[in-house]
Amino acid sequence: MMPDSESLHVDHNRGLDHGAWVPLRAMYPLADVPALQVSMPTHSPERLIELGRHLRQLRHEGYLVVGSGFMTHGMPSRQLLLGTTAQPESWSVDFDSWAAQLLDDGDVAGLSRFRTDAPGMPYAHPTVEHFTPLFITLGAADDPEGPVKTTVEGYKIGLSKRSFQLA
Repeated sequence: MMPDSESLHVDHNRGLDHGAWVPLRAMYPLADVPALQVSMPTHSPERLIELGRHLRQLRHEGYLVVGSGFMTHGMPSRQLLLGTTAQPESWSVDFDSWAAQLLDDGDVAGLSRFRTDAPGMPYAHPTVEHFTPLFITLGAADDPEGPVKTTVEGYKIGLSKRSFQLA
């Protein structure tokens, strides 16, 4: 799957990270589906897309590939955390709009330049581990530049909840 120089570590004692547990809990509240969490060996969009390509066959066998995280994951303002404002921060709105447009356009290369091109960086993602799973799911899609169906929109505590589905 990965080049021979890559190592594989398995930890049977570690539970699911919140990035896997939270969406699975929402989608399958009875916990009646098996789940396998895979850690990302890198945050390089190109390498993660390649990893996703290796998972593509699993999708054709009926497995669900999930890349988890809100579209923005920065620290909301104090007012948002206290619930004293209903408006998300401009950096959250700007980043979400930018990503949604590039997804609609199938511009994977543009998304890959998020560190330098995305408005609202680094506020939208002070660290990138909540955004980069996107590239694994893009790689696992039959057509990474194909149609994207937005399934969830809106904001919670100022963060974009945008979720989407790929064919």
